[in-house]
Amino acid sequence: MDGDNPLLDDFVVSLARTRTQPRICFVATASGDNDGYIARFHEAFPPARAQATHLKFFERTVGDLRKFVLEQDIIYVGGGSTANLLAIWRLHGLDRALRAAWKRGIVLAGLSAGAICWFKHGVTDSLGHRMQRLDGGLGFLHGGFCPHYDGEAARRPALHRLIRRGFVPTFALDDGAGAHFVGTRLREIVSSRPKARAFRVTLKRGSVVETPLQVRYLGA
Repeated sequence: MDGDNPLLDDFVVSLARTRTQPRICFVATASGDNDGYIARFHEAFPPARAQATHLKFFERTVGDLRKFVLEQDIIYVGGGSTANLLAIWRLHGLDRALRAAWKRGIVLAGLSAGAICWFKHGVTDSLGHRMQRLDGGLGFLHGGFCPHYDGEAARRPALHRLIRRGFVPTFALDDGAGAHFVGTRLREIVSSRPKARAFRVTLKRGSVVETPLQVRYLGA
């Protein structure tokens, strides 16, 4: 989903238990089930690459969410409003279905809001015009997450401000970088861009500290 650069998408597909044409479901709740976004996903994952489907909530047609989710190899969550995504998922019970999928080893992936949602906390602009802390994520992963660390000018200073005010230790990733967790353990950081960076951002003796994390460029 990184323009014409398929490296991260290819990496996600490589993690699926089914090696040939894995079943991949796009969840575009954060964008209000935007039809154009869904169409771009299907263009990125043609039948030769995967068995692609999508899940809508504004025009919901899937009755048994748990059964549907557990039939997939990969759940891929799009960007948009993290706050709205979480509220809608909990209303429909998708949060419980996703936890069951996570426990069974189904790949859970996403970008922007689709990356924040797996953590307990995050940095978001979905609560208004200003970057704010978001609490009450799904909490599959501990700590906080901040995407677009180099891609949006307000992200880094907002995270530093929050950290100084007692925000949890946070993973901060540049655009093009992805964190691969197995269970709750970070296995590695990968990237589709050669200069993409990743940090663990914490507070030490009153100062914000960015600890660089090793990043493996997928195009090497």
